[in-house]
Amino acid sequence: MAPSAVSPVLASAEADLGHLAIKGMKKANIQASTQAVEAMMGQWDTFSFAPIRESQVSRAMTSRYFKDLDTYAESDIVIIGAGSCGLSAAYMLGKARPDLKIAIIEAGVAPGGGAWLGGQLFSAMVMRKPADAFLTELGIPFEDEGDYVVVKHAALFTSTVLSKVLQFPNIKLFNATTVEDLITRRTPDGEHDLRIAGVVTNWTLVSMHHDDQSCMDPNTINAPVLISTTGHDGPFGAFSVKRLVSMKQLEQLGGMRGLDMQTAEDAIVKGTREIIPGLIVGGMELSEVDGANRMGPTFGAMALSGVKAAEEALRVFEQRKAENLK
Repeated sequence: MAPSAVSPVLASAEADLGHLAIKGMKKANIQASTQAVEAMMGQWDTFSFAPIRESQVSRAMTSRYFKDLDTYAESDIVIIGAGSCGLSAAYMLGKARPDLKIAIIEAGVAPGGGAWLGGQLFSAMVMRKPADAFLTELGIPFEDEGDYVVVKHAALFTSTVLSKVLQFPNIKLFNATTVEDLITRRTPDGEHDLRIAGVVTNWTLVSMHHDDQSCMDPNTINAPVLISTTGHDGPFGAFSVKRLVSMKQLEQLGGMRGLDMQTAEDAIVKGTREIIPGLIVGGMELSEVDGANRMGPTFGAMALSGVKAAEEALRVFEQRKAENLK
C-alpha cells in the first residue's frame, strides 16, 4: 500500500512543532546550565572539569578556522578594518542581508580600533545627534545632553556592536590579519581602468617582518565589493587609498586637515562613497582622500559613515557581482 501523502499544511505544522521543540530543548539546556553554575558554588572541593586531550583543542580550533578560510575565499563583501566605522557597516549589512557572506579583516588582535576610549584615554564617548539613533538601534544607553549624547564608557559601544556583529552567522572576523594589497581587474569603461575584485591578506605578524625575513607569500579573498575603513594615515592606516595612488588610480591624496568638529563629521558622512568600482571608502580614511578635517574625540560620524557605507555597498552590489563573473 502506497504511503498516504502528507498535506503541506500538516507538514508545515510538524516542522513548526519540531522547531519549537528544538527551541524548548535549547531553553531547557540554558536553564540547566544556569542551575549547574549555581550548584558549583560552595562545592569547589569536589569540582573538576570534563576530561579532554590536547589534540581535541587543536582540532577544534584549526578545523573551524580553515573551514572559514575556505568558506570566505569567495566573499560577497569584505570590510577592511574593524574600528567603529567598519563594525557599524558590518552590523547594518548583517542585519539587511543575511544571505551575503561578509568577511572583516582586522590587522590588530583586538578589534575596535580607537573606539575603546574617548579622547586622551578618557572613558566617555561623545556622539552628536542624530547619531544617537544608531545607539538606540543597538540598545546602548546614553545621557542626552541636548545636541549630543554621552555613552558612559566607549567600551560599552564597541563591545556591544562587536558582539552583535559576531553573532551574525554570515559574518566572519579575521583579526590579526592584514590586507597587504588589493586584487584588481582591468575595466575598459568609465573614469578608472581598474576595478577592485578582492584583497590580498597575510597574518599581521608576518606582514611586520617582510623586511627582515625571506619571502612570505600571502593569501587572497575574492569579493566584488570592498569597504575600506582603515583610518587616517599611519602604519596600517589609509591603506587602500594610498595603494590607489601608487596604482595611478588616484592622482594624489588630499591629506587630512586640522581639527574642526563642526565641519568634519558632516563631510565624512556625506563623502562616504565608492571611490573606484568595487571599493567604498568611509571613516577617517576618507579624510585622506578628500582633504577633510579631523573631528577628534566625537564618534557620530564614524558610526553613520559605516551606516552609509553599508547602504552604498548594497546599492552597487548586484552590478559589481555581475562584473566579477566576467
